[in-house]
Amino acid sequence: MNQKKFSLKAIPGWAYMLGIFGILYLNGLHTEAIGQVQRLLLATGIKNADVPESLQNVDATAVVDAATVADSEMAGAGLQLVDLQGKQIDFGSLKGKVVFLNIWATWCPPCIAEMPNIQKLYDKVGSDKIAFVMLSVDEGGMNKVKKFIERKDYTFPVYLPASQFPQEFYSNAIPTTFIISPKGKIVAKQEGMADYNTPEVVEFLQNLAAE
Repeated sequence: MNQKKFSLKAIPGWAYMLGIFGILYLNGLHTEAIGQVQRLLLATGIKNADVPESLQNVDATAVVDAATVADSEMAGAGLQLVDLQGKQIDFGSLKGKVVFLNIWATWCPPCIAEMPNIQKLYDKVGSDKIAFVMLSVDEGGMNKVKKFIERKDYTFPVYLPASQFPQEFYSNAIPTTFIISPKGKIVAKQEGMADYNTPEVVEFLQNLAAE
């Protein structure tokens, strides 16, 4: 009776991939693995962030008035944030600055994919006039978010919501990014991942801050 010897070559390629993904999943690394693959897509330049070519080209009908969000802390009902050191701040205290608001989560591969370029953007333009709010919507608590940020060595400001989200910031996608003018106007909104470390975005933010 002839017996066939087992050979690794007989295992189909898809089985290898399934096994690798299974190992990553069991070790909690599948999200980051997918994020790294999606980051390659960003590197092609086909997912660059969409911002108006100039401040004059901002469509007034598409600009959402977020001033009520920024001003409502005076009535004690504004969006409250808590940073990774446990300090609570009013979102409205950022009015008068350009705000780059990115809504993300550690379980979101596209969020992970776009973060390195957001860090590069922050290194270029983050200042007293341009505030970054990396707002995590994780339900696993602050420690989970803090460990992720420390492991990645990100230095941009990270917050968690400490109150209900205003309707102005609702979105059907994650990540979602808003650029808010010093006057409290949402002048750009991007649903889904994008590359924000582009000359166009840098120029737009700097021009907005110089208004």
